[in-house]
Order: sequence, then C-alpha cells, then structure tokens
Amino acid sequence: MSSQNTQKLLNELILELQSKAKKNLNFNLFYARLGLHFEDIFKKFQRLYGDRVDFQNQLKMLVKALMKLYTDRPEELKKLDVERETNPGWYMSQEWVGTMLYVDRYAKNLKGFKGKIDYLKELGVNYVHLMPLLKSPKGENDGGYAVSDYKSVDRRFGSMKDIRDIASEFRKNNMLLELDLVLNHTADEHEWAEKALSGDEKYQNYYYMYSDRSIPDKFEETLPEIFPEMAPGNFTYREEIGKWIFTVFNRYQWDLNYRNPEVFIEMCKIMLNLANQGVDILRLDAVAFLWKRIGTDSQNEAEAHIILQLFKACGKIVAPGAVFKAEAIVQPIEIVKYLGEGEAAGKECEIAYNASFMVFLWDAIATKNTKLMVKGLENMPRLPKGTTWINYIRCHDDIGLGFSDHDAFQVGYDPRMHREFLIKYFTEGHMGSHANGEKFMYNPKTGDARITGSLAALTGLEKALKWDNHHEKEKSLKKIKLMHSAIMSFGGIPLIYYGDEIATLNDYSYMDEEDKKGDNRWLNRPVMDWEKAEKRNEEGTIEKDVFTSIKRMIDVRKTMPEFHNENDYQMMGVDNMHVFSFLREREENKTLVVMNFSDEKQSIDCGILSRS
Repeated sequence: MSSQNTQKLLNELILELQSKAKKNLNFNLFYARLGLHFEDIFKKFQRLYGDRVDFQNQLKMLVKALMKLYTDRPEELKKLDVERETNPGWYMSQEWVGTMLYVDRYAKNLKGFKGKIDYLKELGVNYVHLMPLLKSPKGENDGGYAVSDYKSVDRRFGSMKDIRDIASEFRKNNMLLELDLVLNHTADEHEWAEKALSGDEKYQNYYYMYSDRSIPDKFEETLPEIFPEMAPGNFTYREEIGKWIFTVFNRYQWDLNYRNPEVFIEMCKIMLNLANQGVDILRLDAVAFLWKRIGTDSQNEAEAHIILQLFKACGKIVAPGAVFKAEAIVQPIEIVKYLGEGEAAGKECEIAYNASFMVFLWDAIATKNTKLMVKGLENMPRLPKGTTWINYIRCHDDIGLGFSDHDAFQVGYDPRMHREFLIKYFTEGHMGSHANGEKFMYNPKTGDARITGSLAALTGLEKALKWDNHHEKEKSLKKIKLMHSAIMSFGGIPLIYYGDEIATLNDYSYMDEEDKKGDNRWLNRPVMDWEKAEKRNEEGTIEKDVFTSIKRMIDVRKTMPEFHNENDYQMMGVDNMHVFSFLREREENKTLVVMNFSDEKQSIDCGILSRS
C-alpha cells in the first residue's frame, strides 16, 4: 500500500475513533502520536500479517485497542510520559542503580516489601526489578515464568493495587519499577490454553498444535534442547485433544503463535495494561524465541525483531514513558540486535542484559587473565545511541558460558575445552578453585552444562568460611568487590543481585520443597536473611565490609557524569593480560578504570596516564 493510501486509512481510522471517543477527554496527543507512528506500525503489521484477508480489520482492532488503553492510562502517568518524551534517554543517567529480587523470598509479599524500601534507599538502589508476580500455577511454574493470568497478581504476593501503590511510592522517591512480561509462552492453566484443551479452535490457533509428529519432527531436526534433563524435546503431547504442542521450555509452558495477529493484539493489550499500573520498565522474557521456522533453531528470527518493534511503536503511542528491557541470552552479536539495528536502531528495546560481559567477568575470575574479555569486547558491536546495557555479575538464573567460539579461538582457546575448564573450576574445585557451585542442565550428548551458585559461593567465600581460612576469605571478598566495581564503572546500568550486598551464601533450603528440589537454580534464589542484613551495622563483619564497599561505589558513581550509561568506553591496552583497563569520558570529565584479576600485585606502564 502506498503512503497516500496509508494516510487515507489513518484518516478513516481517526474519524471512526473520534466518533466513539469519550466526552471530556483530550485525545489530541493520542492522535498526534498515532499519526507519527502509524506508517511504521502499518508496514510492520503488513510484513507479518499482510497475506491475510482480514489484515485491515486486524489492524483496526489493534488501533482501537490502543485508544482504549490510552483512555485507561492514569493522568499522573500521562504527565510523566510527556516529561520523559522531552528528555529522551532519561534512563541513561549514571544515577540509576538496579537490583532484582523475589518478593516472597525477600519480604514474603508486596506489603512486606514496602517496608524494605528504606533498606534499598540506604544502599543507593533506585531501580527495582520485582521478579515474576503474576498469577502462576501452584507447584512447578518455572519460578513464575509460567503465567496463568496476565491481569492478576498471584495471591501469595498481593494484588494489582499493591503494584500501583508501590509504583506510586517509587515515583515519590525517584525510583523505577520493573516487572516481567513473559511474551513467548503461557502456562497450560491459562484461560487460552484451557479453552484450547476444550476443543475451541480459536484458542488452539493461539498456540502451535499438530495432530501428528510430521511437522514436530521436522522442527526437532534443528532445534536445541533448553532443559535436556527436565524437559527433553520441544513438543508435548496432550491426550485430551490428541495434539502435539510446541513447548520449548517446559511441558507446562505453551509457546504462543505470533503468526496469528490476534495473539499479537492480545499480548500488546497485556503489555500496555501493565504499563498503566505504573511500571516503568518491562522485562520482556525469552524474546529470542518469538518466531518459529522449520530448518532453523527458531531463535533470533527476523520476525521476532519485527514483533518487538511493533510492540515498541504501540508503546510510544500509549505509554511512551515505559521502557523495554530485552531478555535475550544469546550469542554476543545477536544480543545487540535486540536494541535495534539499521533503520530500526533504538526502535526495539532500550535496554538489554550484557550477558557477554557477565561471562567475561567469570572467565577472568577463573583464568586470572583478561584475554577473552578484551578480545570479546573488541569484537562486540557498539550499541545504538539511546540504548544501554544492564551490567550484572549474576542473576536469578544459571550462568551459561555463552562466549563466542570465534573469540575463544582468537585468544588461543579451544572453545569446548575452555568451557569444560570453567565448569570444573566453578563446580569441582578444579585447579585449586574454592568455588562451590553446581552444574545445571548437564547435557551428556555435548558435555555442556551451565553453572549455579551464589556470588559468595562461586568466589570461594562459602568454603573459606566453612574451613575458617582467613587468607581465602580475604581473597574472596576482594573478588566480590572487584566484580561489583566492574559493573559500576563499565558502560551501562549496574544491577546488584539481591543478597550479594551482604555476601549471601548458597541457599540449600530449596531441597526441602517438592516443587523446587529438582532445580538447583534455587541455590542462588535465597530467602533473604534479615538478621544477617542487620550485621551490616556491626564493625568487623563481612556484611558491613561488603555492604559499605558497594554503597561507597554507588555513591561515587552517581557523582560522575562520565559514568552516564552510554556504551561509550574506550579500551586501554596495558600489555598485561591480568589487567583490564578502559576510559570513560563525557565532555570534560574523564575516569581511567584499571582492574587486576590476578591474586598478585601487577604493574603496568604509567604511560597509560598520558594516553587517557
């Protein structure tokens, strides 16, 4: 369709919307934003669904849904949208420092969490990711990433009103709220799945369902297994309807079929309804898996990026103050694409996890050299302007060793053998390691595994305390501080995983819970020990040492304009493989960062000062 015809369709839509608009509401801003983004939405919607006879009707349904969501958006949030529109890149400030936590394991519920906000403020954290809160099945639910109702908070945590109250409290304290949105799949207890199981074809088309194994078998030829131990294969058979269902992650997580425009529209409504509760940042889960294609690994397909760009364009109309964070734990060159590239640069997600930097940090801790880190960062594409990283040491998930094989070869490593070394180092005490992690999802076909364990356990503190080894304890504490200094100073927003600020050890209590004991990721999903946290006020304690050090880093970071969250570091060669150095610069402000990853003192040429 030509631009002229697109404009004609837009004019028709606006006239139809105006005839149905509620009185006493000003929609001028909505119409202005719709006009600004409509052509982009049209082209992308056409790219995905243009071969359908109901294409224009589905597009109209989408636009009508956007108007309803704009109508429902609270006035306070609309004012915030305008403020943020006039300050693009507001989320790039060096003053933002994040954390992530499980509400039930941190403070039992949302009301309890409100009582812990002062603790976060004391540390200096002002950006909080509350882990999955939406209604999920009892028992196995992948830590809340199997959603049975996107519009309800699970009773264990509280209610949507609690979310709105916390969001309001955060706004008063200049804090940001982040919630998860699971885009790729629903729980098999979701209303759509239950209707599909009852035989409703409309909702069966919301998922990928097949009456025999012919198509699933074609997919399986090139699909990897995400959880080979817990959930081998990518399809689950349901006798009730005699169909095979696409289940990339777990048998109870049904992959949504985005080839159906109704799915996109429904998920867009869900997304923007969450934004309307006052959520500042939406963490979009498993975005790499949104589009399936036979003959590929069904990850990072071009259509997955178009879907995200469509979501972003719709968000710019209804809730432009809300930011998207991509959860895409894929190869380094693929991660950057989720922030947009080419004409779509900056039009997809604004933030992404810097999984590569996380892996490079763990590699440097194990090898005591920075070869892979330096080469990997040299080879990694820079981010589009207006986008940034989340830099983190670890998160709720396992640590996957997803460095590029090409990078490994370039520094003289055999990628497979190097991964085996790292796995053994962090889980088997290899090469004198005091790390106390465990293997996760060991795949005997490939010898591959991921790593679980708390920061304190993986840096050797847990064993040092068990053995009362003062020397190893001090080494471990230095590693904990070093890794935090790295995420505080590198380009991006630092994220401190809850409990790390007081050196929390592995939590083995999950072994007593039937629905958790088969998943050792719960080692690093601790129940927050508030008695331990109180020790941050006691002289001579590990808790005070670590908490005070991290708090000091945060305080210093916030005063330094050069730590603005653009990915604009300059690597500084130092001719010492144990040392990592980079320059941060903004206008007349400069900071040279130098980090030593060995256990011994190191020297570098002081000429680096004249080069910075």
